[in-house]
Amino acid sequence: MKKLYQEFKEFAFSGDIVGLAVAFVMAAAFGAVVNALVEFVVMPIVGIIFGEPSFDNLTWTINDSIILYGSFVTALVKFLAVALGVFFFIVKPYKAYQDTKKVEEEEAPAEPSEDIKLLTDIRDLLRK
Repeated sequence: MKKLYQEFKEFAFSGDIVGLAVAFVMAAAFGAVVNALVEFVVMPIVGIIFGEPSFDNLTWTINDSIILYGSFVTALVKFLAVALGVFFFIVKPYKAYQDTKKVEEEEAPAEPSEDIKLLTDIRDLLRK
């Protein structure tokens, strides 16, 4: 039991969990921004195109059961907008950053170790 407590303590107070908490808060804030974009910009544009800014009123009625498929379509449009926002504002810039970082690492030749430097000096002295 003590080992389990120790493992949990290491997990809960490690730097990874703090980074995860920060990422969660940032994702929630980003989600709020994207939801506002969808609700106040994208859905009114959808309203211009289709006549209504929301599909929530679209229903099927079968045997006194009301199927609210319009709510699903609205949620799907919002999901696609959030996915596009995440892709273009987080994934693409991060991949570009990673590619730049890889190019810099490939371009910078590794500094030879002290052993190699010493052996190179000895070789050069022996050539003379």
